[in-house]
Amino acid sequence: MKVTSAALPFIPLCRRLLPLLPLPSIVPVKVPGVSLALLKATVLEIAILTGHLILYPSGIAQERRASPVKPRESARPPHAPATPYPPPAPPNPPGTPEAAAPAATGATAELPGTAGVLGAPGASGATPSAPRLPLPDRPPVVLLHGFIDNRSVFVLLRRSLAQHGARQLVSLNYSPLTCDIRTAAELLGRHVEELCDRTGSGRVDIVGHSLGGLIARYYVQRLGGDARVRTLVTLGTPHAGTKVAPLADAHPIVRQMRPGSPVIEELAGPAPGCRTRFVSFWSDLDRLMDPLRTACLDHPDLITRNIRVSGIGHLALPVHPAVATGIRQALDTPMEDTGSGDSADGLTVA
Repeated sequence: MKVTSAALPFIPLCRRLLPLLPLPSIVPVKVPGVSLALLKATVLEIAILTGHLILYPSGIAQERRASPVKPRESARPPHAPATPYPPPAPPNPPGTPEAAAPAATGATAELPGTAGVLGAPGASGATPSAPRLPLPDRPPVVLLHGFIDNRSVFVLLRRSLAQHGARQLVSLNYSPLTCDIRTAAELLGRHVEELCDRTGSGRVDIVGHSLGGLIARYYVQRLGGDARVRTLVTLGTPHAGTKVAPLADAHPIVRQMRPGSPVIEELAGPAPGCRTRFVSFWSDLDRLMDPLRTACLDHPDLITRNIRVSGIGHLALPVHPAVATGIRQALDTPMEDTGSGDSADGLTVA
């Protein structure tokens, strides 16, 4: 098979995304020197890419918004206050709606929550055998995809989060024609405000993959989003910019993800008093991060934690169950227990 001149610009990108894929003879492939870990990661990336292409059409349309479920006045016990964020109360007698909700583990409350009225398991009003403490606050979680992608990338992560906690989960799509990170961040801000109004929650958590993490960070740092975002988890996000695929600079948003771009420089600027905590997952086999450590977030004014993931590539970060477990732990870690800097252990994927 011969390569025409039209395919030549894509060869550097293909070699970075799929380093073991047999390319035409003009591209040398050094298979003997490839480590077993890289081989496994590449095979997994190809499998995930194939599956994602199949699921991609299902995520093109925006997610249908469920009707908000709010407690009716008639269902509220006489002693319950009418404020949207009632303070924690002692255990209620068996038989009241609040006593029917199961106790959650792993999360802490910053604002008394609405988890029990957002479809939490066990909130149907059945009388338990013993009184239970009120559910701690678990803010809604917003999932934001990466460049030229859609919400279908979060199918497995969403299922994992839903199975391990009473959370409102929302997957957002931004247009593949989006050409400006600032504009996308403003749109994200409107979605977050609408979500808070709809659910009655004062804050949200955000999980952003790749470009999605950069959009969410701009919203938090530059548009006052730290008042709404409690925790921002980023997966393979080029916080310091990436130099991969230079020929992709024809797209304006790719240019904004380059080291030294105006957007990257804005994010590197001072951010005093930022209230959001940041947890950045980065992979030592991520072929789209150049250099690899660009997916780490190092900023003197931010509460940050970097978690190294070993053994998987860029596309596997929002899919792999080990990473999903790490994300759940990050979302459930109390603010006061959040460390700063690099994780001592990280994640190793066999």
